Amino acid sequence: MYYKRTRTEKECKEERIENLKTNDNKKGVSPVKVIPIGGLNEIGKNMTVLEYKNDIMIIDCGLSFPDDEMFGIDIVIPDFSYLIKNRDKVKGMILTHGHEDHIGAIPYFLKELNIPIYGTRLTLGLVENKLKEHGIKGKLNTIKAGQTVKIGEFKVDTIRTTHSIADAICLAIDTPAGVVFHTGDFKIDYTPIDGEPIDFQRLAELGHKGVLLMLADSTNAERKGYTASEKTVGVTLENIFRNSEARILIATFSSNVHRVQRIVDTAVMFGRKVAISGRSMVNVVNLAIELGYLKVPENVFVDINKIKHIPDNQLVIITTGSQGEPMSALSRMASSDHKAVQIKRGDMVILSSSPIPGNEKTISNVVNKLFEKGADVIYSDIADIHVSGHACSEELKLIHSLIKPKYFMPVHGEYRHLKQHALLAESLGMPPQNTYILENGQVLHLTKDNVVKAKEEVAASAILVDGLGVGDVGNIVLRDRKLLSESGLIIVVAAIDKSTGMICSGPDIISRGFVYVRENEDLMNSAKMAVSARLNKCYEGGLRDWAGLKNAVKDELKNFIYERTKRSPVILPIFLEV
Repeated sequence: MYYKRTRTEKECKEERIENLKTNDNKKGVSPVKVIPIGGLNEIGKNMTVLEYKNDIMIIDCGLSFPDDEMFGIDIVIPDFSYLIKNRDKVKGMILTHGHEDHIGAIPYFLKELNIPIYGTRLTLGLVENKLKEHGIKGKLNTIKAGQTVKIGEFKVDTIRTTHSIADAICLAIDTPAGVVFHTGDFKIDYTPIDGEPIDFQRLAELGHKGVLLMLADSTNAERKGYTASEKTVGVTLENIFRNSEARILIATFSSNVHRVQRIVDTAVMFGRKVAISGRSMVNVVNLAIELGYLKVPENVFVDINKIKHIPDNQLVIITTGSQGEPMSALSRMASSDHKAVQIKRGDMVILSSSPIPGNEKTISNVVNKLFEKGADVIYSDIADIHVSGHACSEELKLIHSLIKPKYFMPVHGEYRHLKQHALLAESLGMPPQNTYILENGQVLHLTKDNVVKAKEEVAASAILVDGLGVGDVGNIVLRDRKLLSESGLIIVVAAIDKSTGMICSGPDIISRGFVYVRENEDLMNSAKMAVSARLNKCYEGGLRDWAGLKNAVKDELKNFIYERTKRSPVILPIFLEV
């Protein structure tokens, strides 16, 4: 299946390096570069660059969501600086599917480089909705699975695959060095809702022809066995509907059109009307109906504002908020802030998703609020109401066996996922030296029959988006926000005669997030006295430099506060010149 190793690892590595040098020295021969800009050692922010001479193509352009330490940050996007620097080389972008972690950063990218974008109908429909929100237009080119796209020197064959969103594709990219295969996000579902399974014949043909390098989804590489089919969720939903006379509310990802279709089909089966809540859910459902990906019989949908007249046992509400997002429709329902829906005792609430790492606490808070209101809540821990969209280990083995790549680079996952995927490949016979676990910004050089990790690296840091600000919040600002959140702030205000250094007014102390001043007047008065004494000492010592005065006040107050409270708030002296 794989090329068997007949020489030592050291000998093979030295030979590859020597062959690369020889090829590079030949006239007109340059390596194909594979550059991950995002998606490695993380979940989200997926973006991969292929470069050959004066041509660059991009695979996906996604975002990720901030972790708990990123106070005030809305989203995180890839670093586009390398592409902006080489803007004349960038020929186009192709999208594997329409999830946020693969298309969410496109509006920010197009504001810098308005290049042609290729994707399937549903994927581009979701992208177009995003571009409208940002008030920009893109050069969107619709393709179908099985179609070939030319992007500069790269010929891209698109192949149908299965995932938790419709219209997903994988890519076989014909490059001057050989074929590079990118799985995109996938799982192997033999009974998909839309009846279109992964194109195994095309994959087998690729493997027979020969693949130089494979980049493959690693999200579920740690999980043994197979990912369950989407149809298993349908069976669970049918059982819930059959045994319930209550109003049913189901929260799921808006992009999971197959799941929405299954919910609608089950509602129709049991004679229930369907209402939609949540802006993103409404937008995606309308788009999916318009493009033909969602089939809904007439008179099944009802306006969310007119559900009061429908008996509970005849109604299903499909909503956003399966991850406990604070402003989502389900969270607002749980907090009694939703205009049209109030949770009441006996309601059946189903969270048809698994927690994304980092969201466990927010989901738990929503579930607790729903229980407090008397609802019956079903979530992934107690019922099979969600299946992953990513391949588990046995499915990954099948892909490796079909594609039979000479070299392998695991993508889309944290380091532990990438490592487990590399070990899985090795268990199938892949030589360890033919597997490359990279970090964002590192570069692979591909020549005919050779893949080598280059010494060069490109900028690939995380760019933070805070409101309308893109990239203007960095580590220093985040550190300050963290300190403010942990210890609070003390502001010292004094009016000082700049010529003499004497205090004309103050000092006054303002506290925010440290202590409540009215309940700690003795502490504040003592702090004022300590600051005043230090300023007088500076005056007597002839210190007139304002920077020196501020440092002296900070040191004095820092030591005083820590001695009295064992806390270290942020201290900000403000001197007014008189």
